[in-house]
Amino acid sequence: MIDYATFCRMKQTQAAGRTAPQIAQELGLHIQTVRKWIARERYERSGGAQRPRRSKLDEHKGAVVRWLDSHPFTAMQLFYKLREQGYTGGYSILKDYVRRIRPNRQEAFLTLKFAPGQCAQVDWGSFGSVPVEGGTRRALSFFVMVLAHSRWLHVEFTLGQSQEWFLGCHQRAFEKLGGVPHEVMVDNCKTAVLAHAPGAAPVFNAQYLDFSRHYGFQIKACGPHHPQSKGIVENAVSYIKRSFLSGREVNRFEELAPAVSLWLDTVANVRLHAETHERPVDRLAGERPHLLALNAQPYAAVQTRTVRASRRCRVTVETNRYSVPARQAGARLTLQLSSDRVRLYAGTVLVADHARRHGRRADIENPDHGRELEERKRGGARQRLLARFLALTPAAGPYQGGLQERRLNAGHHLARILGLVPAYGERAVGEAIENAHQLGAYASDYIVNLLEQRARRLPEAGPLLLTRATEALQIELSAPDLSPYQP
Repeated sequence: MIDYATFCRMKQTQAAGRTAPQIAQELGLHIQTVRKWIARERYERSGGAQRPRRSKLDEHKGAVVRWLDSHPFTAMQLFYKLREQGYTGGYSILKDYVRRIRPNRQEAFLTLKFAPGQCAQVDWGSFGSVPVEGGTRRALSFFVMVLAHSRWLHVEFTLGQSQEWFLGCHQRAFEKLGGVPHEVMVDNCKTAVLAHAPGAAPVFNAQYLDFSRHYGFQIKACGPHHPQSKGIVENAVSYIKRSFLSGREVNRFEELAPAVSLWLDTVANVRLHAETHERPVDRLAGERPHLLALNAQPYAAVQTRTVRASRRCRVTVETNRYSVPARQAGARLTLQLSSDRVRLYAGTVLVADHARRHGRRADIENPDHGRELEERKRGGARQRLLARFLALTPAAGPYQGGLQERRLNAGHHLARILGLVPAYGERAVGEAIENAHQLGAYASDYIVNLLEQRARRLPEAGPLLLTRATEALQIELSAPDLSPYQP
């Protein structure tokens, strides 16, 4: 039993001159069913069922079928076209009818053939997150490159998809391959294509274009909203998720590189490929001679931008703070960010080079940067200390020279002498310095002794207290015998 819409379509195609076998093939029906129904003048349900209730759309259904065969009109467009022909029914019944009879057209794709060395396709895949240092989790990505002829596969896991990762993954794939394909097909990601309007030439990312010229390949961008044009690498991304990542527990980012390398060498590139019916590693041997020679000079696969150092001598990158020399505090610097290094330049001079950290909110300091600032601070403190010492007395300068001649720690002794000023006063300390210099006594201990001796005083005499009667104090003494002293 067919429905009324199918019957109308069957009669319409019969009127267009198609035979019963052609109608059966087009509608996916048995030929006997088609012959039975095209022999009828009107649609009738079997089993004595009531004739379907007529609607205002019935007399216009043939026109709707014709229009849909000529163009994929929307239901609203058809509604206005029918209104012009006198249709007085509603929109909902038309929309439901169009939904039932609209042809289900599947987009067709060409099977592309690629010559050896002609093309590689690249794409990104994502797979959750992975723990990194400091208890932080980062989004896990993987870069995929597939040679379109041999289906040789290269995979690299990363913690980002920005320019430095994108270029670096290309570069390491070329180095492992030992050559460069003539073309690299990419989608319209901003690291490769800045803009690509339908019908217009793509606007390539300037750095990626420079990278392609360095290695000699041409960039081929997919059409807007047509990722199917690089279906080889799209299938490879799905294959990696099914075969390598499915069910795998990733506890450390560092463990992925050796694991995927082993998988590529023992599984992916030695399997019998479903389309070529050959192993990718075997086809690669015939493809390698057709690749471009690898440029011996590596490209600087970095992301470059201008940053400003803080007054605390730090530059912030992805919430992490990297130190710079104190003389660069507040200055504008050029940041070159690679997948593993953070380099900062003042003009063309490299002022800081750090290993890149992938955690969050870490403070990374080069000890030399902090030591330089500490030395500057200590130098200023020493100068202020010496200025205060020299202000005590004209003899302070020669006395400080005497300390240096004896290779004593002059800063220590000057600080100790100045520490005596609050207790003894500047004048007393100055006089002690003059006396010590005259005596050739060069050390803070001498100054301390001089000041303590001068501060020590005999006690003043107190009143005489008589404990006996005054008569007892009237004592008469005999004259002394001086004969022992006479010659």
